[in-house]
Amino acid sequence: MLKFLSKVKIEFNTLDPRLASCVEFLAQCSAGKAKESNPNCQVLVKRKTDDQPPQISVTFVNGVEEAFDAAATSAQSIRKMILDKGQYLETEQMFREAGEQWPVIIPEEEIHQEAPGVKPRKAEDKK
Repeated sequence: MLKFLSKVKIEFNTLDPRLASCVEFLAQCSAGKAKESNPNCQVLVKRKTDDQPPQISVTFVNGVEEAFDAAATSAQSIRKMILDKGQYLETEQMFREAGEQWPVIIPEEEIHQEAPGVKPRKAEDKK
């Protein structure tokens, strides 16, 4: 997960009962495998004393920042959103390195084409 990020900022009040997502997400970020995936990713923890909801902010390697309300979003959901966005970034990078246009634009007539059918082979034909 950290391989897609350059910075993670976790903010919460230690007395707030809504801090579960922050603590779980911090544990995921602190895991050895996560750190190995991107040792340059900064993980910052800010302990607050106000009543603001806990928040997790991330900066992706392309500079895009995103903030999550950790009181309303589980750590697993935040992780999944990061991984999904990371896959998108990897795909974009792959296309750009290959000299292809991004985003890929599929012509309208191709979208409505039927896919060629594949006829299943009989068991005797497989031998």
